Amino acid sequence: MCEKFVRIFLLLQFAFLIAGLSVYAQGAVGDTLKLTVKRAEDQFLKNNLQLIIQRYNIDNASAQIITARLFTNPDFSFSNGIYAKNAVDGPAYKEQSFSISQLFNTAGKRNKNIQLAKISVVQAKYQFFDLLRTLKFTLRNDFYSIYFQEQSAKVYDEEIGSLSKTLTAFREQYKKGNVAEKEVLRIQSQLYSLQAEYNNLQVGIDTIQSEFKLLIKTRPDTFIEPQLSYGLDGKDVVAGIPYARLVDSAYANRYDLKLAKTNLEYSNLNLQLQKATAVPDFSLSLNYDRLGGYGTNFLGAGIAFDLPFFNRNQGGIKQARIAIDQSKVQFQSQQDQVESELATNYKGALRLEKLSNSFDPQFKQDFTHLIQEVFKNYEKHNISMLEFLDFYDSYKTNTLQLNTLELNRVTSLEQLNYVTGTPFFNQ
Repeated sequence: MCEKFVRIFLLLQFAFLIAGLSVYAQGAVGDTLKLTVKRAEDQFLKNNLQLIIQRYNIDNASAQIITARLFTNPDFSFSNGIYAKNAVDGPAYKEQSFSISQLFNTAGKRNKNIQLAKISVVQAKYQFFDLLRTLKFTLRNDFYSIYFQEQSAKVYDEEIGSLSKTLTAFREQYKKGNVAEKEVLRIQSQLYSLQAEYNNLQVGIDTIQSEFKLLIKTRPDTFIEPQLSYGLDGKDVVAGIPYARLVDSAYANRYDLKLAKTNLEYSNLNLQLQKATAVPDFSLSLNYDRLGGYGTNFLGAGIAFDLPFFNRNQGGIKQARIAIDQSKVQFQSQQDQVESELATNYKGALRLEKLSNSFDPQFKQDFTHLIQEVFKNYEKHNISMLEFLDFYDSYKTNTLQLNTLELNRVTSLEQLNYVTGTPFFNQ
């Protein structure tokens, strides 16, 4: 009687589990956003607020070119007499004088400022594209992490649902004296352990989902369901691209490296500007005095400039030279960092590729079939409860490890895309 009851119950619990998953899927459709990685990228490029903010920096830098091209405004002054003691030529209010002057920059300061402003625009663009590279890397990593962790969550869902119903059944049988208490406690212990692991996994998924939804700017209550077809089994995608090609691509397409090089150009041009600043500017003026001391309706012209006896911008020139040396070191440091990142990630990607390709692609499917047969044998009492739970735990562990391996392999390819600045993989 006990054997018949257990058999019927286990068959029913799987039917209820399948029905429950179906109902859950139907209920979640309204709040679920199904995305491919390409569609996620399109939404990210359109809506991401950080990219929008950085675009404004480019516009601000472009506005500085307009400012640099403007000439200094002329200076105009007017004076009218109010009072004069012992006035000879009439009341003081008849005395009027006018003056207009124009400042002229020397040593090409204006052109140098224009060139600096243009370099600033280039720097803002490089900062934008480097931010784009970083955020896109985060977006794609989050996409794959959500997908593979959700695959792992399904394993927990199945095992927790199965053990929950089994625990209920065994508690009833324990009350009737048909099963030992240790079997009930063993199932209960396994269930609590799975629920704790599942909760930790869900916390991680929720955190990544939150970051992903911010990147594509969608509603916080939306559930992201990545659509992915994993097709890397048995493929030598990393080994198929020469390392030298990756290095050349990194030098040509890393915008942080281009930015470091542009900073050096900026520093060199700034030194020229600081040297030019040591050359005094001059202003030309035209003056009119109606009742001047020299005579009536006096018209004169003049020139004014500083005499560079003391201040020849020695400090500014020295700072500019220091900035050049600093920019050279920063550029070299950035090159070293690019080479180091590429070498490290290339080795890691090759290692993961070799490990992944050493697994039989059929293994996962065969192992799933095996656990189904284990369940059938447990149902027929050919194996004990402990053996059944051990098999199930082994199935869970291996499935999670395979999901983690696949995720690590995909993200290693994304890391190579990131360090080379080129979308070689996962397109």
